Amino acid sequence: MTLEELTQAARAAQLDVFGHVVDGDNTVLLLGPHEPGFWSEFSTSPEYLDGQPDPLDRWSKRVVMGLAMAWGGQALFPSDGPPYPPFFHWAQNSGRAWQSPVTLLVHDRAGLWVSYRGAIRLPFELHALAPAPAPCGSCHAPCKTACPVNALTDQGYDLDRCHAHLDTQDGQDCMTLGCKVRAVCPLSQSYGRLAKQSHFHMKAFHPHDPHSDPDTSRKIELE
Repeated sequence: MTLEELTQAARAAQLDVFGHVVDGDNTVLLLGPHEPGFWSEFSTSPEYLDGQPDPLDRWSKRVVMGLAMAWGGQALFPSDGPPYPPFFHWAQNSGRAWQSPVTLLVHDRAGLWVSYRGAIRLPFELHALAPAPAPCGSCHAPCKTACPVNALTDQGYDLDRCHAHLDTQDGQDCMTLGCKVRAVCPLSQSYGRLAKQSHFHMKAFHPHDPHSDPDTSRKIELE
């Protein structure tokens, strides 16, 4: 299969190829949400509707494993381990993701909304693509000043400060619309991610939010 054929098949399942790396005679294909439309697909899935924990992880495993079986590959997930698959390393080596001015990964398509739902190790080698130009060099870096409490800056991520802010009334915009640092990235703004999806992730990231629903025990991958 060609990269174009693999991409078309992934998009039919509302995933997209976020890059690939050659690993010996194999290829590791990185998969993330295909926008717009990912939330509509996921929010009508059996995993989302059954009320059980970790719906997005379970949806991702079902869909990615189905693609892997169809392609004769091996499905890989960030939660596999220890040892854990080196998703961060793969992303940077794909030539389509870089460390942003706030230390999080930024992707050439998804911006700071980048999320890797899984990967597939294919038993053949795809040609390597020329690296895309890193986007942050020509950007005025609004992400560096977007956090209202300076919890996410070029110095790193202060999780305690972030969670404390989300417990306040002033933090409800972040809870309902998503992280302001991620949202302000110009690439993020053109990606097509819906506020409903960001709210879902924020409830999982901050399950003790006093303003949210009781059922907030779901996890989130920030990378």
